[in-house]
Amino acid sequence: MRGFGMVQLEDVVTAIHLLNRDRGRANEMITARVAAIRILVPILGTFWLWAGDFSSYRGFQFGMNIFTAAKQAGVKPSEATIAHQRPALIQELEWRPRSTFQADPVKVDPVQDGLLRFYNGEFFQIVITYDRYKVEGMTAEDMVEALSLTYGAATRPKAEIPYHSNYGEVAPVLARWENSQYSYNLVPTGDRSSFAMVIHSKWLEVLAQTAIAEAVRLDAVEAPQ
Repeated sequence: MRGFGMVQLEDVVTAIHLLNRDRGRANEMITARVAAIRILVPILGTFWLWAGDFSSYRGFQFGMNIFTAAKQAGVKPSEATIAHQRPALIQELEWRPRSTFQADPVKVDPVQDGLLRFYNGEFFQIVITYDRYKVEGMTAEDMVEALSLTYGAATRPKAEIPYHSNYGEVAPVLARWENSQYSYNLVPTGDRSSFAMVIHSKWLEVLAQTAIAEAVRLDAVEAPQ
């Protein structure tokens, strides 16, 4: 039996197939897109999501250590790169999801990749990028509507958020889902060809961004004149 806020992955991949079927025929594509919005949300956000639980993404629990996260991602901890070493250690680990349906080229995961970020060894943020070809035809409004089916009503803050960078680059927030501890932010990718989700622990995010800002300041001060 399905729990509230959950959809079977088989339904999701069927939705992707519908979304991309008959692209050369505009009316059919629109019909497929509307159908897909209803059931595409779990694969856009996570395979399984209980309503109201924002504390983890696909098994990556905020606050987990880098060794546990690396095991979950199927990579070695030594593959993590160091973004900053002072005043706090900021590390990053790339993750590429393994499709459950590798044998079927139609049934693929629309998540292209993820970047996990760590503050003094604790997982504080993940940036998920959706494959532009897997969500082709989805507008920003489509994405918001679909994600809201699982995450609840979105807010539309006039805000920007640090995105894929340790040096101050930001992205506009298209929609936000949050509770007192965690924040999920839909943003456009840098080239505006797709979408991304910036997901973080609010408390650890504050500590990390404060440390990153200070690291950038120190680098500027100590740079050769």
